[in-house]
Amino acid sequence: MVLTHPNQVRPRRSASGLTLLEMLVALSIASLVFAALGTLAVFTARGFVATGNYADLDRASRNALDVITRDIRESRSVAIFSNTKMTLVNYSNQLLVLEWKPSTGQMTRTLNGTTTVLLTGCDFLSFSNYIRVPTNGWQWYPVSSNTNIASPTKLVDVSWKCSRQILGKKINTESVQTAKIVIRN
Repeated sequence: MVLTHPNQVRPRRSASGLTLLEMLVALSIASLVFAALGTLAVFTARGFVATGNYADLDRASRNALDVITRDIRESRSVAIFSNTKMTLVNYSNQLLVLEWKPSTGQMTRTLNGTTTVLLTGCDFLSFSNYIRVPTNGWQWYPVSSNTNIASPTKLVDVSWKCSRQILGKKINTESVQTAKIVIRN
C-alpha cells in the first residue's frame, strides 16, 4: 500500500480538448481563410471566362475579316451600298451581299441564295466607300451613300464592335475592328 502525504501534489492529466474560446478563434480564422479562397476562386474564374470570350470574339472577327477582305478584293464593282449593307458584283457577274442587321446583331454574307453568318453579337457595324482621285497625289474621297446607282468605289472601310454576355452581364470584350480594303479592279 502506498501512502501519500496530504501536501504532496498529484500530477494533473493533460487536458484533451479545446476550450470554447479556442474553438471560436479557430472557427473565425478558418472562416476568413475560406472566404478569401472563395473570393479568389470566383474572380479567377471570371478572368478565365473573360479571356476565353475575348479569344473567341477575336477568332470570329479575324475569320470574318478574312472572308470580307477576299470578297471585296475579288469583286468587280460595288452595285449598291449603304452604311449597313453592300452589294458587290464579282467577276462571274454574281451578286454578293454583305449585310448587318441591327435587330439580330448578325453580319451575313449572301451569294447565290446561300446566306452565311459571319459575325454574331455585333453592336455596331458600318461600311464606308471611297473613290481615288489622282489630283495632288492619290487622295481618297468618300462616296455618298446612294442605293440606286453603282459607284466607282475603290476602297471600302468596314468597322464593327461585338460583345457578349458573361455570367449574365453584357461586357464589351472587343474593341472596334476596322479595315480598309482596296478593290483590285
